[in-house]
Amino acid sequence: MTSHKFFTAGHLRAATIAAVAAGALVLSGCNAGGGPGVTDTASTAVSQAPSATPTPTPSATPAYVPASASGRAQNVPVPVLPEVAKTETKEGLEAFARYWYETLSYAYETGDTKPLESASGPSCGSCAKVKTEVTEWHSDGRWMAGGKMHVEGVHSDFIETGPATYQAVVQVYQETTDYYLSNATLKGSVPRQPAIGDIVIAGFDASGWRANTVEHLVK
Repeated sequence: MTSHKFFTAGHLRAATIAAVAAGALVLSGCNAGGGPGVTDTASTAVSQAPSATPTPTPSATPAYVPASASGRAQNVPVPVLPEVAKTETKEGLEAFARYWYETLSYAYETGDTKPLESASGPSCGSCAKVKTEVTEWHSDGRWMAGGKMHVEGVHSDFIETGPATYQAVVQVYQETTDYYLSNATLKGSVPRQPAIGDIVIAGFDASGWRANTVEHLVK
């Protein structure tokens, strides 16, 4: 079992009520054998009260269950890109950097690397490397437990290092990561390491931010 050293070290109804139209039924009656001109007419309006359709009870959101020796993670929330992270600003870059590590956590927990891929540019070698590791380990019924990324701080001076390209420094650590085989055997474990500094170099274009480089400040 191999571990990704780069990442293991640093690495968020109202139902429509149908109203039933009220109808009026008029009842009339005649004197069959009485005297001339004797007619009894009764008109009774019967209103049918509206029957309200019961409001459906909103279905509860399935509870998040972290991965463990009992099995893989369930109902893991998909990372959501904050609105500010869609802007070419200092705040946008810093929010994007936090989001990028959220997609990394999600990949470790679920084996789904799509959000990570969407947040990473084609030149990001470390992004491609972790995608390969995660995808391979989560195949054949295997899974990972732990491995969440925790960002303790992000800072950017927001100075261009290239056309629409900036860098941010991220203080981050990763929880202990356990690797399980399909029969629930613990194959190996990578313990948590102290938080370290990473550098994230990202570019901004019409599609938003993409990480071009993610690496440790100190090798």
